[in-house]
Amino acid sequence: MAKTLIAYFSRADENYFGGAMRYVKVGNTEIVVNKMKELIDADIFKIEMKNPYSPVYMTCIEEAKKDLRAKARPELISLPESIDAYDTVILAYPNYWGTMPMAVYTFLEAFDFTGKTILPLCTNEGSGMGGSEREIKKTCPGAVVKNGLPITGSQAERSQASVQKWLSANGLR
Repeated sequence: MAKTLIAYFSRADENYFGGAMRYVKVGNTEIVVNKMKELIDADIFKIEMKNPYSPVYMTCIEEAKKDLRAKARPELISLPESIDAYDTVILAYPNYWGTMPMAVYTFLEAFDFTGKTILPLCTNEGSGMGGSEREIKKTCPGAVVKNGLPITGSQAERSQASVQKWLSANGLR
């Protein structure tokens, strides 16, 4: 039987919601992942940086920009021992400067995704998937990267129907 892994990066603390800053205990990407967990049978792995970005939004985005420019690969708290058992990896992340957070690159570069299907899901406040789908294809040669699902972060709580439709279209429901 095909196994699915949901690997995700999410950030709580102060976040940007359609023009205003708000403090949240659970990040938008994690909210969407929690909805996915109700819809499909999948293992979950949270991508967490050993030294996380600042809880202050404006500081966080500057730190993320600095890492992007440096092509940094932040150290993670942990990695799965292996992804060999998975046929499909749902990769969920927020849009940071038009792509994935650099910690997601750290995760991707730790494994060989040859023959696996990657389904990208990106939370954002209007910038969609950015260039992340192209970056995943470049970072994971040999993987089948399907069309991603952009979710407006401030709409994460109301994303279940979109997520369900996307999962169904990709044979997971």
